[in-house]
Amino acid sequence: MNPLTKVKLINELNDREASLGVNESVSWHTEYKDSAWVFVGGFPYELTEGDIICVFSQYGEIVNINLVRDQKTGKSKGFCFICFEDQRSTILAVDNFNGIKIKGRTIRVDHVKDYRPPKDSEDMDDITKSLREQGCAPTLVEVPPPSSSSEEEEEEQYHIPVKKAKKEKKEKKKKKKEKKEKKEKKDKKKRLSPSSSSSSSPPPAAIRVKEEREDAAYEKYNQREGERKREGERERERRGEGEREREGERQREGERERRGEGEREREGERERERRGEVERKREGERKREGEREGDRRREGERDHKMKREFDCDRENDRRRETEREREGDRRREGERQGDRENERRREGDRERENERRREDRRKH
Repeated sequence: MNPLTKVKLINELNDREASLGVNESVSWHTEYKDSAWVFVGGFPYELTEGDIICVFSQYGEIVNINLVRDQKTGKSKGFCFICFEDQRSTILAVDNFNGIKIKGRTIRVDHVKDYRPPKDSEDMDDITKSLREQGCAPTLVEVPPPSSSSEEEEEEQYHIPVKKAKKEKKEKKKKKKEKKEKKEKKDKKKRLSPSSSSSSSPPPAAIRVKEEREDAAYEKYNQREGERKREGERERERRGEGEREREGERQREGERERRGEGEREREGERERERRGEVERKREGERKREGEREGDRRREGERDHKMKREFDCDRENDRRRETEREREGDRRREGERQGDRENERRREGDRERENERRREDRRKH
C-alpha cells in the first residue's frame, strides 16, 4: 500500500473516532497499549537523530531512537523507530504528527506492536552501541542519603504510596510468616531451656532453686492458638485472593463488554460502508447503463441519418441516370432527325443533278 494512502487512512480513522466520541478503552490505540515504540517514515534524508528528537519530544520524553542507515554509506534511509518514556505519548504523536510536512515531505507516524531491536554488527561504532544499550534519555543522578532525621520525617510525610504488584505482596506476607514462626521457635526454646541461659554464669553453691514443672497442656494450648491464628490468616488470604480474582474477573468482563460494544460499533460502521459502497456501485452501474443507452440512441440516429443520406444519394443517382438517359435519347433523336434532313438534302441534290443531266441530254 502507498505510504500516503496509509497516512490518509489513519487520519480518517482518527476523525471518525473523534466525531463518534469513542471511549479511549475502545479506541484502536488500545491494541498497542503494551508498546511505547512508534514508526516514523518519509522524512528528509538530511535529518539526524537530534533533529527528530527535537520535533517529537513535544509530546513526551524520548528514551531511545533507532535511525535506520545504510551500512556501506552511513546515510539515512528516511525512516526510524522512537521509544517514549510514557506509552500515552505515542497516541499524541500518532494523532498530531501523522500527515504533517517537514521540509516539504509528508511524514507517516504509526504504532509499532512488537518492536525488535536490530542485531549488532561488527561495523557499528561505539556511540551507536551505547545508544542501543542505554537509550538516549538523561541518566539519573544518585542523590546522597539525608543526614538528619528531620529530613527522613519530611520524606515520610510527603511520601506518595505506590501500588505494589501481587507477587511482591505475597512475598512480603511469606517473609512475615517466616519471621513469626522463627520468633515462636525462639520463644519455645527459651521456655524449654531456661537454665541454659544461666549456665554460662556459675550458680552459687549454697542456694538451691526449685525448678517449675512445665505444663504440657499450656504448651499444647499455645500451639493450638498459633495454629488457629495461622489458619485464620490463611482463610483471610484465601478470601482476599478470591475477592481479587472476582474483581479482576468483573473488570475483564467489563473490558470484554466494552470491546464487544466497540466491535459492534465497528461492525456497524463497516456494514454502513459496505452499503454505501454497494449504493455507489449501483449508482455507477445506472450511470453507465444510461451512458450506454445514450450511445445506442446516438448510434441508431447516426445509422438512420446514414441510411437517409444513402437513400437520398441513390435517388439522386437514379435521377441523374434517368436525366442522362433522356438527354442521350434526345441527342440520338436529334441526330436521327439531322440524318433524315441530310438524307432529304442529298435526295434533293440527286434529283436536281438528275434534272440537270436530263436537261443536258435534251439540249444535245
